[in-house]
Formats: sequence, structure tokens, C-alpha cells
Amino acid sequence: MKRVFRKYHRVIAIIISLPVALTVLTGMIVTMVGEWGLNIGLTRGFLLSLHTGEIFHLQGIYPILNGLGLIGLLVTGLSMSGLFDRKKQKTG
Repeated sequence: MKRVFRKYHRVIAIIISLPVALTVLTGMIVTMVGEWGLNIGLTRGFLLSLHTGEIFHLQGIYPILNGLGLIGLLVTGLSMSGLFDRKKQKTG
């Protein structure tokens, strides 16, 4: 079973890595631009539209896809960790 979850985990990680990385990086940069006054040549509005997926016209589904991808990684990762495996009791 772990082999199956490892396969799904790998596929999900490859698919979700770019959108999640984009969301994390733009979120950090928006904070630095807005709160710290950092000037990187990009407006805060553009960064927010990139962060929310609005620039790709995906603002309604982008956060849901990111969330579902992360939940999938969490479920497959925890199942592979052995955290929920039943331990055999020693008799004797």
C-alpha cells in the first residue's frame, strides 16, 4: 500500500509544486512590498493578481486547487509515514 501512496505522492508533488511555490513566493513578496516598502519594480496589485491566480483568470478555483493538492500531499505523506499503522502487540 505504501508503494501506491508513494506513486501518488510523487505525481501530486510534481503537479502542485509550481502553483504552491508561486503562491508562497508572491505572498512573501507582497508582504515585503506592502509592509517594508521594498521596491522590486513590480506593483503590489500585480503581485496580488499573480498570488490569487487572477492574472490567469483562475481566481475562483486557484485556491481550491492549491488546497486540494496540499491535502492530497498531506494524506499520502502521513499514510507513508507509518504514523497510523497498527502496532502488533507482543504476547508472551
